[in-house]
Amino acid sequence: MNTIQDSNLTTSGAALMWFRRDLRHIDNAALFFALQQSQIVYCVFVFDTTILNALPNKQDRRVEFIWESLKELKQALIELGGDLFIRHGEAEQEIPDLAKTLGVRAVFTNRDYEPHARARDQHVEQTLRQNGIAFCTYKDHVIFEVSEILTQNKTTYSVFSPYKKAWLARLTANELNPFNSEHLACHQFAKPKQILPFPSLEELGFEATSLKTFIQPGMRGAQLAWNEFLPRIKNYHTKRDFPGVRGVSYLSVHNRFGTLSIRTLAQQAYLQMQTGCEGALACLNELIWRDFYFHILWHHPQVLTQSFKPEYDQIRWEKDPIEQSRFNAWCQGQTGYPLVDAAMR
Repeated sequence: MNTIQDSNLTTSGAALMWFRRDLRHIDNAALFFALQQSQIVYCVFVFDTTILNALPNKQDRRVEFIWESLKELKQALIELGGDLFIRHGEAEQEIPDLAKTLGVRAVFTNRDYEPHARARDQHVEQTLRQNGIAFCTYKDHVIFEVSEILTQNKTTYSVFSPYKKAWLARLTANELNPFNSEHLACHQFAKPKQILPFPSLEELGFEATSLKTFIQPGMRGAQLAWNEFLPRIKNYHTKRDFPGVRGVSYLSVHNRFGTLSIRTLAQQAYLQMQTGCEGALACLNELIWRDFYFHILWHHPQVLTQSFKPEYDQIRWEKDPIEQSRFNAWCQGQTGYPLVDAAMR
């Protein structure tokens, strides 16, 4: 898989855009290059059963958030002359099969940095290559990725403060410029003969939740949350730690699933930080922390199951039935401590 350098292809033929943690058609790097380098573009999202089958709670708000966001994305693509294929199965099988059926010459997608995703993408790339189809990946979910921020000795950072200093020193306007993918879409999306089916939550094996009581999913929801947060960003550094006030951004899930571009957040925070806004600086610091965690995850994938510092793996945890029941109560927001339980729920 092309993990560091972005791919370039001669403009020709058809391409398949694979949406994942980037559920938007606005300022989307892979979609931008797919439209720029192809005559027609198909779009797809896969409800990956490898992931879904491992979820014990079938009232999972994450799944419903994705499902609701995809409904909006599908409608946006239809209005632009295209549509969205929805597949339910193993992505390692679904993507090569669909690419071969459609006769595309390349699959475009944005990079994911988690170990499972990297293994999945490597398998997809190998299968596509056997069919003569290119696999083109792009940086979209972070500002700096993989090995763009290294020490002077070309080693990885393990402490945040020097990483942050190097991150800020490396930052230029180009890193924050949007990819105007929505402006390239005219007449390039492939329009199927009929509207493609969209599965119900029940068909995916899940049930509706109280999601919309707490958050509005999709690109519109992300934009509403962003517009609401902007006037409050100046006080973010002081109010974010107090649960009794509206101090946080409420954008984390939108960052997680890419319904809002990370460049939009970073650009505004950076511009306001330069005017002396402490709240904007605190916001930018958290975005840098986010890049730092992906930096650690990429170079030290063992942190998924082990401590970053090996000596902490020696901590002995209580595992008797009483402690397990307390842990379960914490997970379910039933500890009896209102503040803790409210936050968990």
